Amino acid sequence: MIFNFEKIKKNKLTYVIAEIGVNHECSLRKAKRMIYLAKKGGASAAKFQTYKSETIASRNSPAYWDLKKERTESQYLLFKKFDGFEQDDYIYLANYCKKIKIDFLSTPFDTTSVDFLKNLVPAFKISSSDITNLQLLKKIGITKKPVILSTGAANLKEIKFAMKFLKKYGSKKIILLHCILNYPAKNEDANLLMIKHLQKNFPKNIIGYSDHTLPDKEMLNLTTAYTMGAKVLEKHFTLNKKLKGNDHYHSMDFKDLLNFTKNLKKIKKLIGVSKEKKVLKSELKSRRYARRSLVLKKNLKKGELINEANIISLRPVKGIPAENFNLVVGKKIKVNKKAGQHLLYKEIYKFKRKK
Repeated sequence: MIFNFEKIKKNKLTYVIAEIGVNHECSLRKAKRMIYLAKKGGASAAKFQTYKSETIASRNSPAYWDLKKERTESQYLLFKKFDGFEQDDYIYLANYCKKIKIDFLSTPFDTTSVDFLKNLVPAFKISSSDITNLQLLKKIGITKKPVILSTGAANLKEIKFAMKFLKKYGSKKIILLHCILNYPAKNEDANLLMIKHLQKNFPKNIIGYSDHTLPDKEMLNLTTAYTMGAKVLEKHFTLNKKLKGNDHYHSMDFKDLLNFTKNLKKIKKLIGVSKEKKVLKSELKSRRYARRSLVLKKNLKKGELINEANIISLRPVKGIPAENFNLVVGKKIKVNKKAGQHLLYKEIYKFKRKK
């Protein structure tokens, strides 16, 4: 199992979720292929959605997605297309995930699904749409498993209530994901600054990001979210972004996932581990040879005054560092000294080193 709440919290693990959802279109062969590619692309988890259309939407449930991309105007009819997997199918996929060492996750959309998923998942993912579904929250809370809660279209009051409710029934470890509940979400609506707002309001919780924007070559929305402190990163995943309908059009494919995880590794190296400004071991040589020390511009005889006109700061640091310039000017030299030579502490009368 990759999921480790404490490692994620301490920033020792960035948890990447490839949200397969129902992009498998009820094909076990496709689902297995997607799990394999999610693992190969560097994801921590392959996530599905578990529901039956009758337990998620009424027959009179209008669409809230872009109808140009997904033309089905009824939620009930859309969900009906892809609710063919049964418990045995999810168990089969969970076992395959275990075999190739990637976490199996699935979002339950009804309480019945919670009952069998609790033995398969390391944590429960809750959809933004169910942040006010108290029946589902209670059922999940009772399992005492960690929760990954998406917050799309929710305000702070609703988020706080959902967290309090989950904790009341047993789920103490809660991860909050910033999310925009649009399919797809426009870049100008992504509002990644909300990640900072969640961090401010929930400083003891892990904060992440679930992305619904259209993927770009660099996967900038996900990498930017990481640089803003998101420790769990989720995005829909597909075999082919050109497929019509469902979530294919705003999903990442294997190439996108691979680009993202490679860029994430680069960014982690760039960010580093030090939280304070200090001299690095790798800089010591540069510190010595690229900084300057005081050198005579012309010959000086013993007893002569050192002034701005007869000294210059040159690389490398040898003798008196350039930072002591003001302490040297106005002092007398103890020895005869030629132009081009570095000044030394012992060669100056009444000189006190700068501490």
